[in-house]
Amino acid sequence: MKIALIGYGTMGKAIEEIALLRGHSIVLKLTEENLNQRSAITTADVAIEFTNPESAASNIMMCFDANVPVVVGSTGWYQHFEAIKLQCETKNQSLFYATNFSLGVNIFFELNKTLAKMMSKHAEYKASITEIHHTKKKDAPSGTAITLAEGLISAHDGYHTYETNIPEHSSQILPITAIREADVPGTHTVNYTSDVDQISITHEAFSRKGFALGAVLAAEFLIGKKGIFTMNHLLNQTI
Repeated sequence: MKIALIGYGTMGKAIEEIALLRGHSIVLKLTEENLNQRSAITTADVAIEFTNPESAASNIMMCFDANVPVVVGSTGWYQHFEAIKLQCETKNQSLFYATNFSLGVNIFFELNKTLAKMMSKHAEYKASITEIHHTKKKDAPSGTAITLAEGLISAHDGYHTYETNIPEHSSQILPITAIREADVPGTHTVNYTSDVDQISITHEAFSRKGFALGAVLAAEFLIGKKGIFTMNHLLNQTI
C-alpha cells in the first residue's frame, strides 16, 4: 500500500515507522514547507492526515479532489463535518476519522459509557474529566475528552452539556479540565467525586505508537471502501 503522509511531525514519523514495518511504502510527506509537491498525492493509495484544526478540512478536500481515500487524525475541525460529509457523498469519496486511534482508548470509551450509566443512579457523585496533552496540541479540550464527555452525557441523566476549565462544578454541566505539559502523549481521567470518596478511571498513553498503529490499520481498512467510517467500523471488523 502506498501512503501519503499529510503532516510529518511527531505523529507522522511514528506512523511512517509502523507503516514501513507492516510492508507499506511512503510516497509523499507533505508539510507546509513542500506544498508545491501536493499534486504527488495522486500517486498514493491512501492518505493519512495529522496536522492541526485549521488545516484539516482543506486537507480532506484536497484528498477528495485527488480521488484518494483519507484517514484523519487531526481533531478540532468538526464544525466543518456536515460540509465535509456532503462533499464525501457527492464526490463518492472515502473518509475515516477518529478522535483517537488507540485501541485502548476506544475500549476506554465503552468503559466510560458503562460506568456513566451506573453512576447516573447516584446523584451524590459529581462527574468531571481531566485531560493532559503535550504543549504542541492546539485544540483544548482534546477530541478524546470531547468523545468521553459525549459518551458520559449520553448515558448519564445528570448532565446535558460540557464546558472547559470552568471555575466550579455547575448543575448539569460536565466540567473538563484541559492541561498542557511537555512530552505527554495523552492522559484522560474520568472522576466521580462525593463527600466520602472518589471513583476514577484513567487511560494513559505511554507513547504515540498505539495511535500510529491504529491510523495504519484504519488506512488498510479504508482501501476499496466508499463513505465515512470510524473506529467502530474497524473494531467491529477485527473483533
